[in-house]
Amino acid sequence: MAFTDKIYVKNHRQLASQLEANIPKGAFAGATLDLLFTGDGLSKLDETTRDRVLDFAEDFLDCSCDANPYCGCPEEKFMRYVLELRAEGLGPQAIVDVMTDDYMVYAYTGDVLSFLDDAVRNLEAVETLADVDGNAEMSERARTAKRDLSG
Repeated sequence: MAFTDKIYVKNHRQLASQLEANIPKGAFAGATLDLLFTGDGLSKLDETTRDRVLDFAEDFLDCSCDANPYCGCPEEKFMRYVLELRAEGLGPQAIVDVMTDDYMVYAYTGDVLSFLDDAVRNLEAVETLADVDGNAEMSERARTAKRDLSG
């Protein structure tokens, strides 16, 4: 299961009530995106919720792909956002707190920790492969990114 499949809409029931529709709990589920960003979905939301949803749309759903928002760009941007929060020194619980404050979405702390651990392992593999290939620049970039994520 992809990390972004484990990102959930905060106050899911309240949001569904405001939209007068059933929506999946997953923030990146197709039906959630359809209800929130097509038709009159946004107009049914209270001002605070609408502002957070618009922030989410501006930060993650803004791409020029023909298949937007189903092109994978939103998920990639969100994962980059989480990695940037970690590089700023935030731990898994603080990352969850920030994403909730910023966008009204949340994840379980263990899922964030697992995602970050996987990212570090992938960077270790990139570093090793770059060393084997003799690509010192890529090896150093991977090493620096790994250090940023590891704290």
